[in-house]
Amino acid sequence: LNGTCLAISTDVSVEQVHFRLDWIDLSDVGWRATAAALSDLAAEGAEPAGLLNALTIPSGATPSDLLQITTGIRDAARAAGAPVLGGDLSSGPAWSLAVTVLGFTDRPVTRAGAKPGDSLWVTGALGGTRAALEAWRRKDQPTQEARRRYARPLPRIDAGRWLAAHGARAMIDLSDGLGGDAAHIAAASGVALHINLDQVPVATEARDEARRSGTSPQRFAAESGEEFELLVALPPEFNQNDTFVRECALPLTLIGSVDRGSGLHVVSEGQPVHLTGFNHFG
Repeated sequence: LNGTCLAISTDVSVEQVHFRLDWIDLSDVGWRATAAALSDLAAEGAEPAGLLNALTIPSGATPSDLLQITTGIRDAARAAGAPVLGGDLSSGPAWSLAVTVLGFTDRPVTRAGAKPGDSLWVTGALGGTRAALEAWRRKDQPTQEARRRYARPLPRIDAGRWLAAHGARAMIDLSDGLGGDAAHIAAASGVALHINLDQVPVATEARDEARRSGTSPQRFAAESGEEFELLVALPPEFNQNDTFVRECALPLTLIGSVDRGSGLHVVSEGQPVHLTGFNHFG
């Protein structure tokens, strides 16, 4: 309408696939599922207009349980300025939450616009979510910040809108990890993406976990999933990263470039590296 596009996305979170209730509580589940859906709007450069949620409740759940998860949904939606417009309830064998988000944008950004010569940037720092997962898997408690990154991620709505307004050609959130999602941009845009792994920004809490696993911090971070930071292709003349940091209160790091060809090409210390993406079915 009048040059404004409607952006729609949906995301589902399933117990024992996307979360475990011995790791996080139901209010975290509601927040996390809502933030994951809103992150797709961030990657499109859209402003949230509202959301709907479809919640499956297992037998044995109490009214207090339902209040917890809906409070998490409400709080995440409120933090992003997205009213809860409605939804549905059903019963099933486990908790499951499907969130559909709607937003508007004057300049939609897809995965398909990257051009040879563009530069590749990433917001924030990576690896915090994986740090929490690795701690829980060895039956330990993650640091407070690692737990927050997993349980209460922040969709980069303001950053996505800023980048869209400043020339973003292609953008994606890193729900499948840098290895998986960079390949999605390469395929959709019909280009080759070159990433210098040594330049990938690593969350402080990920460094100790990387050492425990015998993996370099950059690789540990790049192969972490459900990060919800943004990977963006910007024109070669882009030079406003300092302005972005000041206005969005978030780092923006140059990690690579776009070239003719196809596929994802990653190097570390001049040697090729194969990155794996995050597997939601693993």
